[in-house]
Amino acid sequence: MDNISLSGRIARWVLDLQYEDIPEVSIKEAKRFLLDSMGCALAAVKNEDMAAMYRFTEKLGGTPEASVIGQEAKTNASNAALMNCLLTRALDYNDIYWEEDPSHPSDLIGAALAAGEANGKNGKQVLEAILVDYELMLRWCHAAHPGVREIGWHHASLVQFVSPYVAGKLYDLDFDQLVAAVGISASSHFTLGGVVAGHLTNMKNTAAPLASQAGVIASLIAREGYSGPVEVFEGKEGVFEVINSVEWRPEWPLKDLGEDFMITQCAYKAFPTEALTHQPISAALQVCQQHDLEAEDIAEILVETTVRGADILSDPSKYKPTTKETADHSLPYVVAAAVADGNVLPSSFSDEKLQDPRIWDLLGKIKVVADPEIDSLFPAVKRARVTITDHQGASHTAQVDHAKGSPQNPMSDEEIISKFQANAAEILSREAQDQVIDLTMNFEQVEDLGDYMRLLR
Repeated sequence: MDNISLSGRIARWVLDLQYEDIPEVSIKEAKRFLLDSMGCALAAVKNEDMAAMYRFTEKLGGTPEASVIGQEAKTNASNAALMNCLLTRALDYNDIYWEEDPSHPSDLIGAALAAGEANGKNGKQVLEAILVDYELMLRWCHAAHPGVREIGWHHASLVQFVSPYVAGKLYDLDFDQLVAAVGISASSHFTLGGVVAGHLTNMKNTAAPLASQAGVIASLIAREGYSGPVEVFEGKEGVFEVINSVEWRPEWPLKDLGEDFMITQCAYKAFPTEALTHQPISAALQVCQQHDLEAEDIAEILVETTVRGADILSDPSKYKPTTKETADHSLPYVVAAAVADGNVLPSSFSDEKLQDPRIWDLLGKIKVVADPEIDSLFPAVKRARVTITDHQGASHTAQVDHAKGSPQNPMSDEEIISKFQANAAEILSREAQDQVIDLTMNFEQVEDLGDYMRLLR
């Protein structure tokens, strides 16, 4: 076993994993994340950027073997994977895990659904693949110190390591084929951090879906007998050697695989915004609610946060956001929206809201600073402190360590279902919503994925 490459050792676990090996609590969490992800995808169906990608997908054509959420027509599995993963990611409302590196493991669920439907798999088999996704993605978030995101690479660079395992399991690849698929994908889809720096574009949401699609394509190529680097991680000019300004921990991707299921450590999002904005939003809302403050009462807002929050999320472009992509990664904007409207919802990033004079008035009153003590706690604790001063000179402060949806402050089944219903309301009737909820919460009983996917349009 010691002579097998790292990608091969992971492949052994992936191929050996059976539904019966997975704890019930982990299965339940996978179904909750599936429901949450489908809600996020449905909420994005009418977005202008998604309309462009629907047109793109239609023009590509392809064998009609996999469903596209929000559409009647089918396409091939790789196209469906890209589109469905992108819909899930589009609002920045899906899950979050952040240790050395951040990750949104549900960015890969669309690939599992596409590959599963194309190959006639059932709900249990897709749940196995979703568990492969979460167990590997979360472990890769610990594999580099500091994380690759800290040295300029986007975390989609880690998605390319995991997506071929997710797709390959559903394509019934054998050991050599799966190792080849990982070598193909993991050597070819590194993503620059620039997609989430400064003024943001549609690529912010597209990076991880492209890396998810890469796993489907790599699996299809490898199935035909095509080879890829076997030692793509530890070999000569492999990942560990080339990205050499971090300390790699090669034991982490394998750590307690099959023994400690980590999916329950992943968090849900209560707001459709960048993960490190959730604590400041919560703190600002807490101050306003406790002291009955309205936007017009406020003279100044001080946000104390991490270095990253004060830098990337609060650079000059974030004080003048003109696009949804910049606004939902703007700490000043989301705090201003929370104070002005009493919440942050997908509608907070409409064209109308991006020009709301109440929000723009508050933007000029917000100061974001990095606090060394707060930064020293990161990533174990993602603390934020917000102090709001009113026009009478009274200051009120709230501090939040754990965002709603985190394992320390979890969302109940009822809250997950309510979020899904709110996200799906414009696309699905209440009867259809209830059907999706019931089938998802009993996904192990789904025999025909096509029947399930037909409900999502």
